[in-house]
Amino acid sequence: MIRYVANKFFYMLVSLFVLISATFFLMKAIPGDPFTSEKKIPDEIRQRLYVQYGLDKPVFQQYIKYLSNIIQGDFGVSMKRLNQDVSHIISQTFSASLKLGLVAIIVSIIVGVLLGMLAALYHRKFIDTAAMVLAVLGIAVPSFVLATVLQYIFASKLGWVDVMGFNDPLDYVLPVAALSAQPIAFIARLTRSSMLEVLHADYIKTAKAKGLSWVVILFRHVLRNGIMPVVTYVGPMTANIVTGSVVIEQIFGIGGIGKQFVEAISVRDYPIIMGITIFYGILLMATRFITDVAYVFIDPRIKLSGGKEG
Repeated sequence: MIRYVANKFFYMLVSLFVLISATFFLMKAIPGDPFTSEKKIPDEIRQRLYVQYGLDKPVFQQYIKYLSNIIQGDFGVSMKRLNQDVSHIISQTFSASLKLGLVAIIVSIIVGVLLGMLAALYHRKFIDTAAMVLAVLGIAVPSFVLATVLQYIFASKLGWVDVMGFNDPLDYVLPVAALSAQPIAFIARLTRSSMLEVLHADYIKTAKAKGLSWVVILFRHVLRNGIMPVVTYVGPMTANIVTGSVVIEQIFGIGGIGKQFVEAISVRDYPIIMGITIFYGILLMATRFITDVAYVFIDPRIKLSGGKEG
């Protein structure tokens, strides 16, 4: 078990190193720099800024310097905001993204599993068809389109909620609906297909033959085994929801980390772009790591080497 966890942790560090390196060099490959658009700055002051932020040095030297700072936990300071540390910007804005993401994750799991269960239990009936139609719509419609439609209907026309802002519990409804629609659809489809397979398994027939109640069979055998694909999906989904709220935050005017990321890209604020990218990367890899470890505990049939017993 220790070797399994150590291997997963090692690959996580390698992935993080590749992410940092690729992002850094891709960002530097884009023509221009954070001060290119500042046309009113005299050349002398511009040159001082380059020296101050190390932009006058060769790219590889900048890369080595950045890596050494990252190892020490230093994400640098913003090049466009006076005396604002990147770590401070992330810590101040991530709470809004985290609240929105956590609510969306909880809603996605509960609604998605329920829809999938109903579809499997009422296979080839109206409930099954309706659930799968909703799932297809959830996958097909992009979140920003759904967000705009919801905002137009429920905020602009009906006036049930505010168009923008994040100050009241009701303000969660539309962003969460837009953010969780696609995960709900995926979870519903995964749960349905997995539960249908389990429902036709021999051990379920054996459990029925032993006289176990349907409730016991459903929760002890069907749901436990049918939920496995969902558990695998929850890790990447968690990171995708939290990090994927960039557009949703922009549409609903939520001052989260996603909004900071978009603004940083528009002005080429290198430290903020790198800091948030690394933060997102760590979040994604950590959730994947936790999922991999949790998967072994949930399904004892899985070998620690990653395969399944035959």
